[in-house]
Amino acid sequence: MSAMGRGGRVTAWIFAVLLLVIVVLWERVIYIVPVGGGGVMWQLFFGGTVTDYVFGEGIHIMFPWDRFTVYDTRTQVVETDFTALTNKGLPIDMKLTIRFHPDYDTLGLLDQRVGKDYVGKIVKPTVESVLRRYIGREEPESIYTNKEGVLSSIISRAIDETSEQFVSIDDVIIREVSLPAPLREAITTKLAYQQQADAYEFRLAGEKLEAERKRIEAEGTSNANRILREGLTPDLLKWEAIRVQGDLAKSANTKVLIMDGARSAQPLINVP
Repeated sequence: MSAMGRGGRVTAWIFAVLLLVIVVLWERVIYIVPVGGGGVMWQLFFGGTVTDYVFGEGIHIMFPWDRFTVYDTRTQVVETDFTALTNKGLPIDMKLTIRFHPDYDTLGLLDQRVGKDYVGKIVKPTVESVLRRYIGREEPESIYTNKEGVLSSIISRAIDETSEQFVSIDDVIIREVSLPAPLREAITTKLAYQQQADAYEFRLAGEKLEAERKRIEAEGTSNANRILREGLTPDLLKWEAIRVQGDLAKSANTKVLIMDGARSAQPLINVP
């Protein structure tokens, strides 16, 4: 066998081995970060998890002994159902929809301290824990009716506390709030009576306002009459009578004008 033939076979073997190594180690060497993602690298010989740098979208080549983890940093949705107790020990069943996304800049810390299962370790437990803690301080009716925005305030606290742990909560949507049937019926009955009482108070207030309006109107009429009486002096009445007599005398239709000069100088008969 010639040296050239042996050299060709060796080259072929080397190429085959390299191809096999590439195929076997492909997923350990070549990593692709998709749209909306971020990558975190763990280095075996250079300090472990890289926490100060996030690998962006595209292709990244690593040593096969290092580890590369890809995270979806876009907004995601998870649903959760749980039960909380009010201050009277009564259960409230809640169904939530949580919208969240991991913080891009702290992906390294999230991977180092929590890991890929951060939804089950941070998002759901923290939101549920905060809701249970604050619901336990409230009356069942306040939670069921969101009285004075108490439930909305609790949701805001849950968002704030969860967002301190490398994850941002965009929103927590309450899909359903359920109470035991007897308690729910009692609250509904109470609200119905409250609405009736509010309607009665509204009508009573309206009637009081109407009575006040009539009183003010009567006082105004009384004052006007009093002022009028005080202003109608004998001299004023006599002057008005003289003015009327003058107008009658000037009328073309007046035929006879009988005067009572002895008493009031007022016209007694106007005969057209």
